[in-house]
Amino acid sequence: MSDYYWDNQIEYLRNTRWLYYNDDYLEFLVERVWKIKQAVHMIDYGCGFGYMGLKLLPLLPVGSRYTGVDQGSELIKHAKELYAHTTYQAEFIEGDIETVQFERAYDIAISHAFLLHMTEPRVILEKMIGSVVDGGRVICFEPHWIANMASYAIDGMEQSSIVHLGVLQKLYEQVAGESGKDGNIGMKIPTLLSQLGVRGVECRVSDRVNFLDQQMDEPDKHTLYNALKEEGLGALPGNREEAIAHLIGRGLTSEEAIHQYEAEERFAREFNEHTYMTYAPNMKITSGIVIG
Repeated sequence: MSDYYWDNQIEYLRNTRWLYYNDDYLEFLVERVWKIKQAVHMIDYGCGFGYMGLKLLPLLPVGSRYTGVDQGSELIKHAKELYAHTTYQAEFIEGDIETVQFERAYDIAISHAFLLHMTEPRVILEKMIGSVVDGGRVICFEPHWIANMASYAIDGMEQSSIVHLGVLQKLYEQVAGESGKDGNIGMKIPTLLSQLGVRGVECRVSDRVNFLDQQMDEPDKHTLYNALKEEGLGALPGNREEAIAHLIGRGLTSEEAIHQYEAEERFAREFNEHTYMTYAPNMKITSGIVIG
């Protein structure tokens, strides 16, 4: 088994990415926002199994090409297997994006839920910009966790009883300060791109709101519920004493840690396949034009 974490998360990735976007919204972005009218060569930083290529290539002009880059050998292997059953022009490069170098040869550079895992995301953005031709585009699909956490509604429950936004914001900011890995980076990318010389920067938000509706067909409801669970919604917080000690170690007060544990426990207890629930991932989609 691979030592690379994401090589062992392929099923999770396959089962949850569809929660983020509706296909017609991606089509709207391609045709009406980015206005891509001619075939392009796209490079995907941290491509995983090539998910974004599979979503975007059918919407792009005929003749468009896709290059996926990822450190995971199993992810790349899986991507090649998937694309072998398509007619898309695609290639995959296995390598560490923090060290591999690319020529300025691509029309579009994209990332999807990737920069949040990077300790120096600004450096990766510079690399993305440096791989795009003059007049090309950088597009980043990245999360804003605190908005994500604000976007739950469970029938019969006060949202504040299951999600403590202030405490979570404190935890997210502490992790970002210590490691550089920032789950809220989606809202920061517009500023970073502008500071790095990208022009015409604009940011959108993913459109999808997932509704666990008790009137849904049972197979659809089961599929959605399982995807939401895999995404981490309503996850059990584990042993009480250990979890609280861990939260205190991350900078919470004893009172904050206890309340946070109890909120997570309540969420896990109340969320089940028979719950009415709405959830919006709130991915931020930032794009801009590379000049020079």
